[in-house]
Amino acid sequence: MRILVINPGSTSTKVSVFDDDREVFTESVFHDAPELLKYKTTNDQLPFRKKVVLDLLEKHSVDISSIDAFAGRGGCAYSQKEGVMKIDRRLFEDTRDDKGGSDHPAKLGVMMAYEFSREYSKPAYTLNPTNVDEFTPLARITGLKGVYRRAQSHVLNQKGIARLHASSLGRKYEECSFIVCHIDGGITVAAHKNGRMIDGTEGAGGDGPFTPTRLGSVPVMETAKYLESHTPAELEAMCSRSGGFVSHFGTSNSDTVHRMKEEGDEHASLVWETMIYQICKAIGAMACVLEGKVDAILLTGGLVRFDDIAEGIQRRCSWIAPVSVYKGEVEQEELGGEVLKVMRGEAEASVYTGKPVFSGFDWD
Repeated sequence: MRILVINPGSTSTKVSVFDDDREVFTESVFHDAPELLKYKTTNDQLPFRKKVVLDLLEKHSVDISSIDAFAGRGGCAYSQKEGVMKIDRRLFEDTRDDKGGSDHPAKLGVMMAYEFSREYSKPAYTLNPTNVDEFTPLARITGLKGVYRRAQSHVLNQKGIARLHASSLGRKYEECSFIVCHIDGGITVAAHKNGRMIDGTEGAGGDGPFTPTRLGSVPVMETAKYLESHTPAELEAMCSRSGGFVSHFGTSNSDTVHRMKEEGDEHASLVWETMIYQICKAIGAMACVLEGKVDAILLTGGLVRFDDIAEGIQRRCSWIAPVSVYKGEVEQEELGGEVLKVMRGEAEASVYTGKPVFSGFDWD
């Protein structure tokens, strides 16, 4: 079985082809924020991202007509349960229309996989999109009645890394309690308990640490002042595409900002260290969610290639639990491997219901 894995992120498009469980190729193309900000919406990026995928297939001499199944990272539809899901027209449309209330580039994985599947008459699937919802009621409530915290996270990589680490301990993921931090163009920190992500920061919703592209948590009244001279659309872009490093330095290129820091730039140094500081604050919050019973703190994602990030987190958080670093991510392998099981008949894919996991409490 030949499977094409499409994984759009906030600063990259990563593509893999697998023949069964053998990797034919994996390659990631970096997109700096100014390049993507040329597009008014994430949906407008679709033709550009699709060309990136096709160019990579041509570069590696893979004929797209030889693909047996398309696997796309997903998000932005109504919230879902974990696992492999078929990509059908309803999921495509709800993803395109941001029915889940967020706008994340991962959605383009579902959209591209669906379009390719229609064009080549092959099945398409997604796995553990950004909107898998396993929150407890305590994690949802805010101080505004009817306004709830949403589950929006790097579920695909977080659960993959958590399973990998549990295996290294000789245990099952469902038996462990972890704090997992995905640290890249987007950053999310989540509490995993007995195989469920019971709480976490909302990646592209103005919550948690700021990132190369996202503003993170900001004071509400200061945000209100910002809106006096900016549009809601500009604020929304700051949540997912033009905040963080982009706002401070005009680039989402972490190598550039880190080099500025190393060369003694005071602004870059303070912003970089503050990002690490805010990740640590989020880890502390998730430790409280888990009542201090944490088997490990797991760091993953592209930015943990910078040793000072892991060192800063180790210094502030190692008293909570042992810190383990997994550079990069396992998203491609997870997507390809789980879809392969479905194609072989070893597992079954669910069907998107068009209904959210959580739609409010009885008193709403």
